[in-house]
Amino acid sequence: MNMRSKSSIAFALAAILLLTAFVCGCTDSGPAPTETKTISVTGSTTVLPIAQLAAEAYMDTHPEADIQVSGGGSSVGVKAVGAGTADIGMASRDLKSSESEAYPELVQHVVAKDAIAIIVNPSNTVSDLSVAQIKSIYLGDSTNWKDVGGPDETIVVVGRDSASGTREYFHEAVMDEEDFTMGQLEKNSNGAVRQTVAQTPGAIGYVGLGYIDATVKAVPVNIGSTNVDASVETVISGVYPIARGLNMFTMGEAEGLSADYLAFIMSSEVQALVLKEGFVPVV
Repeated sequence: MNMRSKSSIAFALAAILLLTAFVCGCTDSGPAPTETKTISVTGSTTVLPIAQLAAEAYMDTHPEADIQVSGGGSSVGVKAVGAGTADIGMASRDLKSSESEAYPELVQHVVAKDAIAIIVNPSNTVSDLSVAQIKSIYLGDSTNWKDVGGPDETIVVVGRDSASGTREYFHEAVMDEEDFTMGQLEKNSNGAVRQTVAQTPGAIGYVGLGYIDATVKAVPVNIGSTNVDASVETVISGVYPIARGLNMFTMGEAEGLSADYLAFIMSSEVQALVLKEGFVPVV
């Protein structure tokens, strides 16, 4: 083989190597994309607005995070996190003894406080109700509004379904664990209770503080000689008699994205959103 042939071959090989390097350089897209991290949060419809707002705000600045939030009720949330089908369970009440026994490793995180507001249809002229009168209505002993200082109108009792933490707390704090009237209309969310009361003359219901709006009338609770409105201020002061903590539960101490998300909820940014939504901040 003469020198010219050798030079041609060497040139061809060099050209191939250069082309290969160029092609590889063009197809290199830089660092591999960050792996998406996903957690699921489910349970209480009272805690739901807080969880959703926090998830959206967190994901705005953490594009690698996927926080999936859904309702279903406190019992659903506790069972889901206990059984491992959700990373975080929301509950608008403390754990029942049966739940503590079934899931002893659950860790409680109080993310806000709330009042349970008593709501009626805006047309109702009743000015206030005592806890005893509210109990009498939900027992079915008082069936007409005139029995408790209101108009001559049949009371339509609206409450929550058995999966609700709000119902569980109401059952303990107001009903002294006595049975609800059989005529109660049971709804599966705060929103559904509010809508039914707003559309039904004579209706009474109970909802979390954040669900009060112009479509319903929140009735002050009479505590002796004083009528107390359900509000952030009366919950903080401890004056309002029907108030509770709002919780998120994890199986063991939170880790990874769950821990970051819960820490974010306790930040001043999200606690300000908690207040804006009508709930009571805890920090």
